[in-house]
Amino acid sequence: MTVRRVVLGENSAGKAVVVSDGASPRETAFQHIPGFVSAPMWTTPDVPSRSRSITDPMATGGTLLQPPGGSTFMVITFPPDAVFMSPDFKPELAGPEHAKAIPGIAETFEMENPGMHKTPTLDYGVVLDGRISLELDGGVIVNLERGDTFVQHGARHAWRNPNDKPATIAVVLLGAH
Repeated sequence: MTVRRVVLGENSAGKAVVVSDGASPRETAFQHIPGFVSAPMWTTPDVPSRSRSITDPMATGGTLLQPPGGSTFMVITFPPDAVFMSPDFKPELAGPEHAKAIPGIAETFEMENPGMHKTPTLDYGVVLDGRISLELDGGVIVNLERGDTFVQHGARHAWRNPNDKPATIAVVLLGAH
């Protein structure tokens, strides 16, 4: 899956222009987790400015977990959970790939509870396609489907896809105090 990313800005005359049009340079289709795609679209380390000089923050590496005032916009496709249960799944290969694709966020994942994590962010999201479940503390499950939205206030959670088709979400993570 390639997510089209159109970045707009203004030229020196103040006219709207397309700065770039195509996939994010950091989009990753995981080799060791078939069907998992992480597409970080944009990130800001602090409150953004409306500068006419636009440098693509995705053109270089770096953390996707921003401090208070910063933000990250991502589109993520989750394969069915069956992918992780396959005898061909190798967590020792998937882990480093995950860490490379989403630095900063990957470090918040709990080793003893696969998928569970807690980030110091306020997240706004929407399910773009499919059905997906949020697992919370105590085994509480919140089922979401296409068109459903979520607001996540730094709570411990895991994304689960117990279905037979992939699910895609778009999420904006805002660095919080």
